[in-house]
Amino acid sequence: MLLEGKLGDNMTNLPVDFAKKMESLLGSEYYEFVKSYEQPKTSALRVNSLKIDKQKFSSLSPFNLEPVPWAEDGFYYSHTDEPGKHPYHEAGLYYIQEPSAIAVAYLLDAQPGERVLDLCAAPGGKSTHIAAAMKNQGLLIANEIHPSRARILSQNIERMGIKNAIVTNENPSNLAEQFEGFFHRILVDAPCSGEGMFRKNPIACDEWSLNNVAMCAARQMTILEDAQKMLAPGGILVYSTCTFSPEENEQVIEKFLLKYRNFDLVESTKLHPSFDRGRIEWTDNKETSINRTIRLWPHKLKGEGHFVAIMKKTVADLKYIPSPKDLLAEKGNKIIPTKEDMKYYLDFTRQYLNVRLEDNLVKFGQQLYILPSRNLPSLDGLKILRPGLHLGTFMKKRFEPSHALALFLGANHVKQYISFDASSPSIKAYLKGETIRVSQDYKGWVLVMVDDYSLGWAKASNGMLKNHYPKGLRWP
Repeated sequence: MLLEGKLGDNMTNLPVDFAKKMESLLGSEYYEFVKSYEQPKTSALRVNSLKIDKQKFSSLSPFNLEPVPWAEDGFYYSHTDEPGKHPYHEAGLYYIQEPSAIAVAYLLDAQPGERVLDLCAAPGGKSTHIAAAMKNQGLLIANEIHPSRARILSQNIERMGIKNAIVTNENPSNLAEQFEGFFHRILVDAPCSGEGMFRKNPIACDEWSLNNVAMCAARQMTILEDAQKMLAPGGILVYSTCTFSPEENEQVIEKFLLKYRNFDLVESTKLHPSFDRGRIEWTDNKETSINRTIRLWPHKLKGEGHFVAIMKKTVADLKYIPSPKDLLAEKGNKIIPTKEDMKYYLDFTRQYLNVRLEDNLVKFGQQLYILPSRNLPSLDGLKILRPGLHLGTFMKKRFEPSHALALFLGANHVKQYISFDASSPSIKAYLKGETIRVSQDYKGWVLVMVDDYSLGWAKASNGMLKNHYPKGLRWP
């Protein structure tokens, strides 16, 4: 009973080989599965708990929200809403994220103070979710191998006000050489054939092929092999995809477990009733523990397709302790700011801030950052886009604060701020990069806010706020 034809207003036909394959796998369940493609895609956002809790956001939000049942901070929004075009989005109050994908970071269950790696992190939905769970404490390394996607990842880390993240643009094998046995938790949200996103992204249909599925499976195994090297004994490795293919899901995990006997699949305590289990019958060796893996199906919940496996590295009584030679040396790749640098920076903080941000400062070129942790392996030789919280730039005999610092700060952290209502013309003018006239007698740097949530900097003089919102982010 192969069903073909138009599948929803935004869908092309399903690839024929894919449809045949899914009918063979699902049997009587196939009709229900394929009918789900006639339903409109669901859209969701995840509230950024680093800036606002979900109760306050619910009362503040102008959107039509419905809770995502498996996501503590997740909400569906109506197709008539446009949260990506709202000032709250620019303030980092939420991240627009596919509802099934929100489940992955919850299942990773990162804790404050841990060392965590998101190995295939762009565009940043799962990384920013992990950072929120860590409450900006500990170390998060968010890596993306593709440079353009890594830049988008870095921008999203910035927008969400994250302090404890390093963004790298590296091949996983290069990271494995530097971080052996280092991380408490690792997420591998693996590049895949994207079958689970056909409804959301019809272009994925055109790019799909059986050969691509096989190629993805081989690449996924290679990435997992690099990841396992970086996990500390007793640590958690989560593997996820947005595809239905057993070759990329159950079969990859079975091969990995057969090769690495020091890993066991973990039964999650966070399973929602709408989640399904992995299928033992879809593996080559019928490894029984495969039923501990997790599948999210579009015909069983309001979301797209996802697969998740949670694995623990055994010998849990051993803990990785970096040896002195591993630690980032004072004169390694981090550069201590000079006394003159510190004078300009401290002059700025004393004049404009109510908070001290002076620990673990490093200078890269003329840029000043706070490293997330002192106990880092050497970062020499790695491509780093963001080594921590970007504080600002040393200019000629002065220090200029960064946009990242603005998005990290709150009203109580600064001596001067001005807050506008989200619907006010002043907010729209600010986001367009325009100068704003104000009645207050401000001088120098002012934090511009929307409903008391930071958006960026302006510099005040003679009743005018000169706009410092980044040009690349300005509204048309």
